[in-house]
Amino acid sequence: MEAESRNLLVEGGKTFGIDLDEKAIEAFDLYLKELLKWNQKINLTAIRSEKGIVLKHFIDSFSVYPYLDMRSSVLDIGSGAGFPGIPLRIVQPNLAMTLVDSVRKKVDFQRHIIRILGLKGIEAIHGRAQDKEILQGLGGRFDITLSRAFSDLRTFLVLSFPFLKEKGTAIAMKGEVDGRDIRLLTEAEGAQYRLEKSVPLALPFSSFKRTILLFQKQQV
Repeated sequence: MEAESRNLLVEGGKTFGIDLDEKAIEAFDLYLKELLKWNQKINLTAIRSEKGIVLKHFIDSFSVYPYLDMRSSVLDIGSGAGFPGIPLRIVQPNLAMTLVDSVRKKVDFQRHIIRILGLKGIEAIHGRAQDKEILQGLGGRFDITLSRAFSDLRTFLVLSFPFLKEKGTAIAMKGEVDGRDIRLLTEAEGAQYRLEKSVPLALPFSSFKRTILLFQKQQV
C-alpha cells in the first residue's frame, strides 16, 4: 500500500473512532492487493485505483462502526466484495459476522480473503436473502442487519425483517436521502420498524455524501 493510501486509511479510521494497529493495516494492505488482482479477471468493483478503494470501500465501511454494539451478531446482505462486513470484522474481532451475496464469484473472493487473513467468527454464504434455505438457516439469529448499496431501502427493510431478533436493528448505508421519505418506509409489506436515527455525513478526504439510517424492528 502506498504511503498516501496508508495515511488515508489510518486517519480515516480515526475519524470514526478506530485506531488501526500494524496488524490491521497489514490485513487491509493484503485485502487491497487481492482485490486489485482479482478485479482484473472478475468485476468485483468499478473502482480501480488504490486510493479510490481505500476511500470509497474501506473508509466507507468504517462509517457504520460507531453505531454497532461490538459483541453483536451481524448479517451483511448483498456484501459484494466484502463491504462493509470484512473491514468491520478486521477492526472488531468481537463481531460475529455473516455475509450473504447472490453472485458466486464474489462469495468465492470473500472466502478467499477470510482464509488468507485468518479471520475467525465470520462466514460467507452464497445465495439470496429471500431464498427459503437461507431464511430457514439464519432466520431470527441477528442483532443487526447491514446493507451498503445493495438495494432500495424498502427492499432491504423487508428482507431484513425475518433475520432480526426482536428489537434488532437494520442499518442502511445510503447516499443523501430525504428524511420525509424515510419515515414513510417504516411500515412496508408486513415489516414494521421505528426509525431510531438518521445520520448525514461526508466521508473524510472526499466530497462523498453518506447517510446512516438505523431502524429498530417492531412487532407486527
